[in-house]
Amino acid sequence: MNAHHINLEFMYLKAPVQAMYPGINIKIYNSASEISLPVDPKYFHAGQALHGSVYFRLLDDAAYFAVCSIVEDVFVVTSSFHIDLLRPVHTGTLTAKGKVLHVSKNVFLAESILTDNRGRKIALGKGSFMRSQLNFENVKGYEKRN
Repeated sequence: MNAHHINLEFMYLKAPVQAMYPGINIKIYNSASEISLPVDPKYFHAGQALHGSVYFRLLDDAAYFAVCSIVEDVFVVTSSFHIDLLRPVHTGTLTAKGKVLHVSKNVFLAESILTDNRGRKIALGKGSFMRSQLNFENVKGYEKRN
């Protein structure tokens, strides 16, 4: 793992939104990432299963950080994202694995797979990501760590 990946992991875990997702964890590799989250009933909809927003969050973040792993100068933004929900979730720990599919000058395609602790596919995601004009040096939480 290189310093950029460590900086990204720190930035992710220190983002204010993470207060709503205790226990979330991230590992970043070259062109790939892995995010895990223990299921908690506070994420359930009225039907007592995991709300789709949590599926989206994990899938988007995994694909997004796979792309970020190879873009070291500027912040990346999601331009579009599609998910397929395959089964409901009630317990366990979820893991989203993202990987880069295509790289061009400013646009990147990545996909992600969400699995449960039994290894079953829970949801699939695929997105487009773009380079922004915001340099990482100006992103809160992205400090140089070696």
